[in-house]
Formats: sequence, C-alpha cells, structure tokens
Amino acid sequence: MADRSLRGSGLGSKSFEDEVGVDFAPRQEVGFDCPQGHHFEMIFAEEAELPTVWECPRCGQEASRSDGSVGEVKETKPARTHWDMLLERRSLADLEELLSERLEEVRTTGAVSTDEYMRRTTPPSKKQR
Repeated sequence: MADRSLRGSGLGSKSFEDEVGVDFAPRQEVGFDCPQGHHFEMIFAEEAELPTVWECPRCGQEASRSDGSVGEVKETKPARTHWDMLLERRSLADLEELLSERLEEVRTTGAVSTDEYMRRTTPPSKKQR
C-alpha cells in the first residue's frame, strides 16, 4: 500500500522555482528611529517616493527617518462644518425666514414635549391576560 500512496508538496506557499535568471528591482534601505529608541530599517524600491515617517513595528509610535529628512508641510483646509455647508446652499435671510415659518407653525399647532407626543401617538397596549 505504501508504494501506491500519492506524493506531493502539500498545501501552502511552497515554490519550486529557482531564482536563476530573475532580475530584482533595485532597492534601497531606509532607517527609522522612534521616540522609544527603537531603530528599524524598511526596504523600498529605488524609484519610490520615500516617506518621512513610518509606524514602529515594536511599539506602534510614529518613527522619523534616521537621516533627519523632514517632509513638506502641507497646507491644510479647515474642516467644513454642517453650518458651513448650509450657508453654501442658503443665505442668512432665507434661513431666518425658514426659522420664523417653523416657529409660527409650532406655535399654532401647540407644541408639546417629546414625552407628551409619544403618549399621544403610541397606541394603547393590549391588556395582558
């Protein structure tokens, strides 16, 4: 029975190709130092744009490059709030008019609290047997 068993490599990432005739892309190593004193190196392609910061694999803090190069400071836009987006669509005069219309509607219909509204709109529950 042993002579009839199947032979194979099994499942996984085993490769039987050799690296003969394969030209690897040119690479460069860049060193990084984190605030905790850890030093590590990352390998990048030679033509890649090199980052100035990288997450430390040991402690997770932001590490800067060992050669001291600092990235460009990019101009950041202030965050757009809901109010800013609303003002892009409507003027203050339009908003004041809408507010006065809504307030008048609330006053004429007799505004109630949320609890009172829920009591009025929720159907009575069935009596338990």
